[in-house]
Amino acid sequence: MNVITSLKWRYATKKFNATRIVTEEKINILTEAFNLTATSYGLQPLKLVVISDKELQGRLLTASMNQRQVADASHLLVICIEKTVKAPFVTGYFDRVKELRNTPDLILKPFREMLENKFDTQPEAETRDWAVRQAYLALGNLLTVCAIEQIDCCPMEGFEPQKYDEILNLENYDLSSVLVMPVGYRAEDDMFADFKKVRRPQEETIIKL
Repeated sequence: MNVITSLKWRYATKKFNATRIVTEEKINILTEAFNLTATSYGLQPLKLVVISDKELQGRLLTASMNQRQVADASHLLVICIEKTVKAPFVTGYFDRVKELRNTPDLILKPFREMLENKFDTQPEAETRDWAVRQAYLALGNLLTVCAIEQIDCCPMEGFEPQKYDEILNLENYDLSSVLVMPVGYRAEDDMFADFKKVRRPQEETIIKL
């Protein structure tokens, strides 16, 4: 399939075939795609929790408004944000830039110091909002990659982040859950698979100047 055909094929899967498992190779494609997602300043204030433990998926069901996708999917992906993004986090990024690109400190210093000061002084709520926007970038990227790889998925905001954080012990990682995406393969009797896509016509959504 080409990209457009793949995007037309995908839909928010409501019922997964609980017996079909996504291969480790395919999961590795998704994790690498997540890691390659573009983020603001390149800082990547995100981590991805990949869950394949069925008992754990079952425990998360009640914190997911009892949406069966969470328990029945092959894997459950939880997109999380870093709770602490301060100067040391920024410095770590620039250390990687220096190591991988051999960029001189003289060039890196002004931008590095500007970002270190920005994240050290701006309100935590503003930093959190910024990080959450990066999580949505990652979600969009994963949706497209899933379509291309013929992996069914369902992007979800309908869950209780605090309960997820508790069940997954995310406090130990200094993380907060933001988005959930079960991945796997659609059940043959998922009626939503055959529904026509409902989108506004391009004449209403595209402006060419």
